[in-house]
Amino acid sequence: MIIRCILTVCLLYAALLTFAEAFENEAVQTLLNNRCPGIYCGRQQLPDGNWSQCGACPRGFRANTSSSACVPCNSNPTLYDWMYLGFMALLPLTLHWYYIDSYLQSRLFIHQQNDGPSFTKVSLSFHAAAFVEVLLSVILTLLLMEPKGSLNVHSCPSFHLSDWYTLLHNPSPDYRYTLHCTQEAAYPLYSMVFVFYALCVVVMMSIRPFLVWFVIPSPSKRSKPTLPLPLPSHGKATIYSALYFLPILALLHALLAGLIYYSFPHVMIVVSLISSAVHFACKEDQSAKKLFKSTVSNIRNMVILLGHWLLHAYGISCIIPVSEVATHWPVFLLVPLPALFYILTAKFTDPKKVHSD
Repeated sequence: MIIRCILTVCLLYAALLTFAEAFENEAVQTLLNNRCPGIYCGRQQLPDGNWSQCGACPRGFRANTSSSACVPCNSNPTLYDWMYLGFMALLPLTLHWYYIDSYLQSRLFIHQQNDGPSFTKVSLSFHAAAFVEVLLSVILTLLLMEPKGSLNVHSCPSFHLSDWYTLLHNPSPDYRYTLHCTQEAAYPLYSMVFVFYALCVVVMMSIRPFLVWFVIPSPSKRSKPTLPLPLPSHGKATIYSALYFLPILALLHALLAGLIYYSFPHVMIVVSLISSAVHFACKEDQSAKKLFKSTVSNIRNMVILLGHWLLHAYGISCIIPVSEVATHWPVFLLVPLPALFYILTAKFTDPKKVHSD
């Protein structure tokens, strides 16, 4: 009797497993046969096992290309993704340093030498503060992304330019109505940049005003009244400039994120070349000997030139695949070539030597 009951229970259990498997296979087959229109519309699995109507997947999910099921973004960012995020972090840092150099170095705190202005303690403190601000913003951004509390990031890979502009790809079945499936397909590469810019503002406003207060003396406390006036206002100008260019960067990211993602290595190479040429063109004496001497003997000029070289090398490293770096490493030896080319050919483009007939 006991054996008969055990056999009956086993048979019932096997029948239930077979029925559940058949039901699941039927549900999957139904999902495959009824794919959602468009490439970004998906279905969410409901608690009762059924599937919802086609629509936008929730944040952190993306529609599967084979069945239109919303699957979670559990992939790790590729090396190119990390390079892109590094580029987005370098943008505000570079602009911070540029405006700090413009307001505190080139205009006010200029220690004139034969080869131009050099660094001062005040400008170096502001440069260091900008680096700390951006670094803290990067760390906080990574901690806020999924998985929260970790420097790792879960993401969905970006396959096409359209992944950044899902708003433009809402399908219209039979041209009768529009199915709104706008979502963050390139999760979280799109949204985390906005979080980063917002944190840049918050962190800067938490550090920079105190730095202006402590580092730059007020007019009444100056030991040398011959210094330009007013010094504190130019310290504040470094804050005001960031309050302008950070929203502009956010707007550009909102409109051109996909284009920036696929073109930033080339943009970085071209901009570093142009910026390096402008740096040399600002020198009054365009002779090769003077340009070379001012670059080697002045720490500020050398740091600026090395910064251009690093940005140029960074752009090249983003273009070369990781598997081919060992083969194409000699290309990095050409990074100083544009600067040397400018120094050696500047005498041929000196406007003073151009004579009109």
